[in-house]
Amino acid sequence: MKLEAPFIQLPMRYDADRLAQEVLAIGEGAWREHPQKFAGNSMLPLVAVDGDPANEEFAGQMRPTPELERCPYLQQVLASIGTTVGRTRLMRLSGGAEVKRHADQGYYWAERVRVHVPIVTQPTVRFECDTSAVNMAAGECWIFDTWRQHRVLNQDERQRIHLVCDTVGGERFWAQVRAGRRVQADSMDAPAGWAPSLVDYQPGATPAIAFEHYNVPVVMSPWELRRHLEFLLDESASFPHLDAVRQMVDRLCRDWRALWAAHGAETAALPDYRRRIQQFVQEARPAVGTAALRNELPLMPAMMLMAVRPAVVEAPGRPRMALGGMA
Repeated sequence: MKLEAPFIQLPMRYDADRLAQEVLAIGEGAWREHPQKFAGNSMLPLVAVDGDPANEEFAGQMRPTPELERCPYLQQVLASIGTTVGRTRLMRLSGGAEVKRHADQGYYWAERVRVHVPIVTQPTVRFECDTSAVNMAAGECWIFDTWRQHRVLNQDERQRIHLVCDTVGGERFWAQVRAGRRVQADSMDAPAGWAPSLVDYQPGATPAIAFEHYNVPVVMSPWELRRHLEFLLDESASFPHLDAVRQMVDRLCRDWRALWAAHGAETAALPDYRRRIQQFVQEARPAVGTAALRNELPLMPAMMLMAVRPAVVEAPGRPRMALGGMA
């Protein structure tokens, strides 16, 4: 998700020592290779589709894994974020490892923000986003702009472990974001005396956590389709046929609106939606050419991942989600 600043520290903090005790007690057997097989990167699923640690899908009923159910303070931390919780993992970087420079793209990331709570870390761990860099200290709570180019360097021989929660937000969550501390380049924007409040462990407390269930549509609404495509065109560097592509988007969304009004997400209408979106691709691809976004990603692949492919499911009951999100 694109944010107003590269990094925002939220106004809460946690007992990192207690979190580390819970995490380290889980045991090495629960850790898994990173899905993209990046050297020195591993992960431990805490919230996954149907609570299955082996399920790396982005779409479906998100539920706690057995490992999360064994960790009461981790559950309390997730509840304190104040939002519907999506896919959540522990992300580990071994000593000397890195998350390579990239920007997250795809439908999944269009409306989701990634929350980081460092659990085991060192002052030499460097998180870069655009031209800004921070060291997220143990127990702090951060979000960052996944739309900008970013990377993580673990410049230490010891491991780094973060709690990483994906969420669409909610008013309680965004109120905490508004009260947060913004980091832009080398400056920090926070009121005088700003300090995060401790969310301490509450023995015996089992908080209610709302988990994602409806996270990908059968057919994208015409309003959502227009939002994603216009966002990408607004984010693109100027190219010769930009105005012509905007007109193509406008025609597509008008036709999509007419189909939506007549059929909604009826199974019988899915072939009509597919034909119209493929017509758009055939028209737009030569006009877009090699145009790029300001975050350095190529425009046409970004349109395919964020809007075209998820606009209509490949087959009823089989939603498709674009991958992404390495940090």
